[in-house]
Amino acid sequence: MDCNRCEEEAIMHAAYSGAHLCENHFRESVEKRVRRRVRRDDLVPHDVTPEDPQTWVIGLSGGKDSVVLTRILYDTFAEDPRIELVGLTIHEGIEGYRDKSLEACVDLTDELDIRHEVVSYEEEFGIQMDDVVEDDPENMAACAYCGVFRRDILSRYAENLGADLLLTGHNLDDEAQTAMMNFLEGDVEQMAKHFDASLGPLSERDEQDEFVPRAKPLRDVPEKEVALYAHVEDLPAHITECPHASEAYRGEIQQLLYDLEENHPGTRHSILSGYEELAAITSDEFSGEDGADLQDCAECGSTTTREICRKCSLLESLA
Repeated sequence: MDCNRCEEEAIMHAAYSGAHLCENHFRESVEKRVRRRVRRDDLVPHDVTPEDPQTWVIGLSGGKDSVVLTRILYDTFAEDPRIELVGLTIHEGIEGYRDKSLEACVDLTDELDIRHEVVSYEEEFGIQMDDVVEDDPENMAACAYCGVFRRDILSRYAENLGADLLLTGHNLDDEAQTAMMNFLEGDVEQMAKHFDASLGPLSERDEQDEFVPRAKPLRDVPEKEVALYAHVEDLPAHITECPHASEAYRGEIQQLLYDLEENHPGTRHSILSGYEELAAITSDEFSGEDGADLQDCAECGSTTTREICRKCSLLESLA
C-alpha cells in the first residue's frame, strides 16, 4: 500500500484516521502531534527569554515512551536557548530490568548531550523494589508501593533541579485507561485533580504552588505508534515490561479498550477528548473551594493531606 501523501511504500495504517503513511510522513505525523500538544497546553510561556530560561525535567525511564518524548523535545528545542532539558532517571532496584533501561537512558542523553540525573530507591529510602515485593507488609500490588515512591522522587527532584515543568511520557493508551478508570469509579473530584495536575493547559489550571506543574506532550499518540517511532528512529529504548507489574484493574481496562478500538477505531481518541472537556468542567466546579487541608509531613516535611505522608507510612511498615 502506498503512502497517502507520496508514492513511497506505507509502513503503517492508522485505522482511526484511515491514513497510510510511509516512514518519513509517519515520523512527521508523530512529531507534529507532540509539538501541537506543547502549543495547546501553553507549555512555553510567552514571556520566557534566553536570559531567564525554563528548565524542563523529563521523567526518563529508558522505555519507549520517555525515550521518544525526550528525542522529540530535543529535536524541537535543541536550538532554543529559552528551554533547557534535563533527564531524571529513577532506579527502583529491580534486578535484570532497570539496569538495562538505565543503559538506554545513558546512551540517549550522551548522544543528545543533555544533563542526566540518576536517583535510586536504595540511596533515597534504603530499599530495593525486589525486597519490597518479597516482604509486602501492606499486602498490596508492587505498583502501589512503587507509584508512591516514584511520585515522591519525581516531585522532590524536579523541585531540587529548579524545574519549571515536569514532563512524563504517558501516551494515548495510558491516558484513555486512566480516563475510563475515573469514569467507572465515578470519581469526579479525581477528574478535577487530573486536569489541574497534568491534563489541562497551564493557563487554565487551578493554581498549585506546592508542586512543579506536570505535562504529557505524548498523550495524543497511540502506544503502538510510539513503539514504531522508536524502531524507525533506532532509539535506545528498553522495551520490556517490569517483572513486578501487576495492576489487575488497569489490565482489564486496557484489554477492554483494545477490544473497543479493534471494533470501533478512534475510541481512545473520543474517550480522552470527552474526558478532557469533563475534567475542565469539574476543575471549574471545584476551583476556589478550600479543598484538601495540606500540611507538612511530620517525618520528611513533604506536602501531604495527613500527619505522616503515604511514603513515610510505607517506609515505616517496611522497616
